[in-house]
Amino acid sequence: MIKSIRQQYNENFTEEKYQAFLKDIASEYNYTPSFRIAESPVFVPNTVKTQLFEACEELIDVIVQPNFKELTQGAIEQHVPNEDDHTIFLQMDFGICEGEDGELIPQLIEAQGFPSLYFFQNQLANAYMRHFDIPDTHSHLFGGLTSEEYIELLRETIVGDSHPENVILLEVEPHKQITNIDFLGSENLLGVPSLCISELKKEGQKVYYVKDGRKIKVEKIFNRVIFDELITRDDLPREFFFTDEADVEWIGHPNWFFRISKYTMPFFDSKYVPKTEFLHKIETLPTDLENYVLKPLYSFAGTGVIFHLKKEDIDAIPLANRKNYILQKKVKYAPALQAPDGLVKTEIRMLMLWKKDWERPRIINNLARMSRGEMIGVRYNKDKTWVGASAGFFEKE
Repeated sequence: MIKSIRQQYNENFTEEKYQAFLKDIASEYNYTPSFRIAESPVFVPNTVKTQLFEACEELIDVIVQPNFKELTQGAIEQHVPNEDDHTIFLQMDFGICEGEDGELIPQLIEAQGFPSLYFFQNQLANAYMRHFDIPDTHSHLFGGLTSEEYIELLRETIVGDSHPENVILLEVEPHKQITNIDFLGSENLLGVPSLCISELKKEGQKVYYVKDGRKIKVEKIFNRVIFDELITRDDLPREFFFTDEADVEWIGHPNWFFRISKYTMPFFDSKYVPKTEFLHKIETLPTDLENYVLKPLYSFAGTGVIFHLKKEDIDAIPLANRKNYILQKKVKYAPALQAPDGLVKTEIRMLMLWKKDWERPRIINNLARMSRGEMIGVRYNKDKTWVGASAGFFEKE
């Protein structure tokens, strides 16, 4: 999106460099990610950077309100005990869209009170810098952080004063997850083991796991479990259940997965947020439903989203179930990134951290995704190039 840098990057790009870049990523942990990685990062102009920061701060203003828990209590169907005062991890996904005046403007697609690819995004950006000409005036990190300082910040937040073996990353069969490359990052950089929820044992409220015949106490859980997957896995033998009292500290308490989610969208009032309403609260449906998207509140990776919406789709949803949907005004992604063979759409996720002694979350990193399809996501970009996972580079402060 920065024309001069983009032109130079495209002119110097070769398939050989790209393949070497992919091999470098795979060699770091002897693991090849199962998702597509784009040929290029995204160079974000200062106009868009300013808007992204402004948008995040406006929405953070809502999240730091004293009554935020009260506003979002309806999001939680199964309460997990020992909830903390605020989320630790916060992400906001913005489509880079066409504004009414033809200029670029970020539009919020979703907010998440749940950890994203904090480790992989640093790995990915550093690989881009090793293999391609990235101006040293630009960075994927914010607040003047170096990569070393960034990892240390994650260590302080996730491990703190515990021994790394007493801190676990919790998932459902983590080594089978598409995000496993990120889990390998936390294992290698922090020494935090990745465990399946079926591996946790309980004695009263104490939680432990067994390694080499040793019972190892779990003090902290870096939670990466996606609930809609967990509820489908009744085949997993389990002693540990989220709703049980347990002597553990959550690094990313599960309740925030629900509180800051699609459920939060209707509470935001900003030029950076498309009009969003709870379906069950709409008295009269818009006559131009083709300009709206219907989204289930609790789904992952775009499942259940109805993009080409008709009244029959809404009529098919039982009244009692409509509380689980939002109706959101469509946004128009701008084909703003120039690839060698055409224009590409992009989405940028701002990655934030909210340590316990901070008054507000801080933006520390970002994630970008590139798309030629109708929507961002693998299923809309099969057999296409210059699409997939990427990183944004912003002019340094």
